[in-house]
Amino acid sequence: MARVRCLSVLALLVAAALQLPGDAIAGRGHKGPAPHNYREALAKSILFFEGQRSGKLPPSQRVTWRRDSGLSDGASAKARQAMPLFFWTTYLLVDLVGGYHDAGDNVKFGFPMAFSMTMLAWSVVEFGGLMKGELQHAREAVRWGADYLLKATAHPDTIYVQASTLMFLWSPFLLHMVGDATKDHACWERPEDMDTPRTVYKVDASTPGSDVAAETAAALAAASLVFRKADKTYASRLLARAKRVFEFADKHRGPYSARLAPYVCPYYCSYSGYQDELLWGAAWLHRATKSPAYLSYIQTNGQVLGADESDNTFGWDNKHAGARVLIAKSFLVQRLGATHEYKSHADGFICSMVPGTPTDATQYTRGGLLYKLGDSNMQYVTSSAFLLLTYAKYLAFAKQTVTCGAVVVTPQRLRAIARKQVDYLLGSNPMGMSYMVGYGNKYPRRIHHRASSLPSVAAHPGKIGCSQGFTALYAGGPNPNVHVGAVVGGPNEQDQFPDDRNDHERSEPATYINAPLVGALAYLAHSYGQL
Repeated sequence: MARVRCLSVLALLVAAALQLPGDAIAGRGHKGPAPHNYREALAKSILFFEGQRSGKLPPSQRVTWRRDSGLSDGASAKARQAMPLFFWTTYLLVDLVGGYHDAGDNVKFGFPMAFSMTMLAWSVVEFGGLMKGELQHAREAVRWGADYLLKATAHPDTIYVQASTLMFLWSPFLLHMVGDATKDHACWERPEDMDTPRTVYKVDASTPGSDVAAETAAALAAASLVFRKADKTYASRLLARAKRVFEFADKHRGPYSARLAPYVCPYYCSYSGYQDELLWGAAWLHRATKSPAYLSYIQTNGQVLGADESDNTFGWDNKHAGARVLIAKSFLVQRLGATHEYKSHADGFICSMVPGTPTDATQYTRGGLLYKLGDSNMQYVTSSAFLLLTYAKYLAFAKQTVTCGAVVVTPQRLRAIARKQVDYLLGSNPMGMSYMVGYGNKYPRRIHHRASSLPSVAAHPGKIGCSQGFTALYAGGPNPNVHVGAVVGGPNEQDQFPDDRNDHERSEPATYINAPLVGALAYLAHSYGQL
């Protein structure tokens, strides 16, 4: 019995170690003054999400220039439910109030919203233990999005995406988009005033959307980990829904933009296909459940789903790199031998990101910014920085490095690269410009954001019409409402930023830019002793 008790104690100690407490892994190894106030930036990066809220705002709302909006979202759709035992049909009301506007418009795109919630939840899962007073705000931001995703998946085997007239939905469905993007973009109006169609689009068995469904499953599974200790009942509900939604995604395969292209393209087409999301979703469900079933799924389907592809762009469309890093944790931390190949896959991604390695495939500007695409490039900066810091955490725990030919890359090197990207974003760049609104003395004043650029309801109680608002879009002055914490798309390849409200590629903020940045800032703030 004594031996059994000793083994039990040892098992508990190992289990506790595998929780990877962020402060134990992050350490406080930096000497000298911090180049930035990462704690301030962390608080502001989370506050940003309150300015993106749709729905009935809570009494705790801190961004006071926003008001309630989209209170009838979902009303254009009704779910038709036959009652064969009673020979009648009932109609279930669809409630899609809440969630987030993904960027500077008033549409609620489900695909990027789900990815934003996955990444925000991952930030909390990995680095929430370092956030101290900001942890509660981060959880609230995750819950606001997760609550909406629960609504969007309330009816089995369907996710709501969008539709412009009254819909009677016979089949199981997943609701995943609210708002007519074309008509919304033809207006410049506050969310509180919007009178464009709040169109609802769906994916179901006849209109598959494995990408958006599997991403939603990933978000729900990741969110369940955020609330596993704080709210066990809520966490269980999130995880149960994640399982059901992933089953739907895998059973009814196909990209959502194949059938819904007129409505979701070119805004959020699924360019990379749906395979990456299936791998990503399975990885999150395996992490949340530890079920052998999801491990078996990954082993059986991993190669078909692109586990070993060489792409190194991680964002709302392509999740391969994130899935590799996430699954590699099972090998590095849990010592799960069945996932050993994902260490190699993750290492391949890392080698492609580190300058000077034989397989370095990443472009940097002369000022040092990682540069992927001209449109919203900062999303790749923040997501890559997060992956580098997270993988450094796993490597440090396992006391391992990455070998890129003759170059050995240490966790410290990865952290240095990630910090340089975050520092550039916060103002250490050729323009001396912080790309986070409200941080530093010089930051974007004319962001491409309807609510920020138009007078608030408090300042202008009267309605501002669809066309009337364009005066603000083309005006030269700063936005009247400072959207604190918003990170814009960023500079061009020459490190130049025009601060032009009409330049949506560089001046528009987005939830999927901020979500991974939250985790990176938490790590940096702690490592410099600011938390």
